[in-house]
Amino acid sequence: QVQLVESGGGLVQPGGSLRLSCTASGISSSRYLMAWYRQVPGEQRELVAALPAGSSPNYADSVKGRFTISRDNAKNTVYLQMNSLKPEDTAVYYCNFQYIRNTYWGQGTQVTVSS
Repeated sequence: QVQLVESGGGLVQPGGSLRLSCTASGISSSRYLMAWYRQVPGEQRELVAALPAGSSPNYADSVKGRFTISRDNAKNTVYLQMNSLKPEDTAVYYCNFQYIRNTYWGQGTQVTVSS
């Protein structure tokens, strides 16, 4: 069975930082695309950052220069370092692993940016 477990969400002040982690079990993830999405109630889930296997990261325009996605294939883990956080970054963040016909989602972790 495949399971993705997220951690690192929480409440942070504007301008602060958080680091999200997502670790998969039940797969060897070296060939997977790893990504982070976020969703606000009433809105569509949007792609925040993606890191294809052996390739360069892609970022939503709204987070470029502030967020960094990275991966550790040996640990089956993807990270999202979030700096200079803004209130508009408030959302539930979901990790995603995808390879060919297989796609897996984390349970979601709440990130709230508020003073």
